[in-house]
Amino acid sequence: MAKKKAKSGSTFRKFIAALVVILIIALGLTGLNYYLKYFGPNVTDKQEYLYIHTGEGFNAVFDTIKEKGIVKDSTTFYWAAQNMNYVNRVKPGRYRLHEGMSNRKLINMLLSGAQEPVTVAFHNLRLKEQFVGFISKKIEADSLSIIRLLDSAGYVRQFGFTTDNVYTMFLPNSYQMYWNTSPDKFFRKMYANYEKFWTEDRKQKATAINLTPVEVSILASIVDAEALHDEEMPTIAGLYLNRLKKGMKLEADPTVIFAENDFTIKRVLSRYLSINSPYNTYLHTGLPPGPIMMPSVAAVNDVLNYKPSDYIYMCAKEDFSGNHNFATNMADHLINAHKFQQALNERNIRR
Repeated sequence: MAKKKAKSGSTFRKFIAALVVILIIALGLTGLNYYLKYFGPNVTDKQEYLYIHTGEGFNAVFDTIKEKGIVKDSTTFYWAAQNMNYVNRVKPGRYRLHEGMSNRKLINMLLSGAQEPVTVAFHNLRLKEQFVGFISKKIEADSLSIIRLLDSAGYVRQFGFTTDNVYTMFLPNSYQMYWNTSPDKFFRKMYANYEKFWTEDRKQKATAINLTPVEVSILASIVDAEALHDEEMPTIAGLYLNRLKKGMKLEADPTVIFAENDFTIKRVLSRYLSINSPYNTYLHTGLPPGPIMMPSVAAVNDVLNYKPSDYIYMCAKEDFSGNHNFATNMADHLINAHKFQQALNERNIRR
């Protein structure tokens, strides 16, 4: 009888031990499953960034993640997103992905909106249309939404501009901003930089030459278009300031080319000089209503720090070096112009 009881007790103990082992294994598997779902590596190397557009919900984000193969196991990502309540807290942006990121790390990044900023660098883009096309490739906003603001008199008025001269607000530089920056926030960032650029010192220099900051930039756009070599810009700026002071027409060839909207022109013929446009400085005295290109910061500074002279005429040098012959009187200017025209004829440049 005692032997039977001992055998029964031993069996029970073995059962309990086996049950404990099974429970330990079950808990271990549950823990491993939990670890893999939250902390295991899941992000692939197939995409460098995850782009989440403004207004997108979780389903759209999840579809992108699946379609682009951003995670190895989309089911565990979905489960983790549900449990971390990311489903209801989607934030737009451009998020940097790293191979081997866990679901938890990825979702925490998305929840916090910890996106990586983009660098937007632009320099001397000629036309507004080129500018908005370039910007729309760097941030989420499309070119149409940006140019609508550029062409809105009511919108640009709040910054002190017109639709003709608002392009002077955009100073060539490199800027850091978030990919999902709205058109309005983009404008405000550009305006803040514009305000910072126009220090009291620069404003005083503008006043000294009887120009507003906007007018300085418009003149700088003409100087920039005329000068192939930066070292000539202060002299060219001084020449145009002389003409403005004397009440003479600027008669700047780049303004005619802009008015014609044909930037292949290499020789400004007499027939171009009668183009009916407020930008044609052969017809109209003073500055045009807006810039003819995005002026460089160097050109703006060279207008403010122009080189004083008595020059009122200039003509491209006949050696096609990109430099100019300057003159103080019409007689000398005609000699310089004849040399250049003869050089054009010799090279069969007719337009």
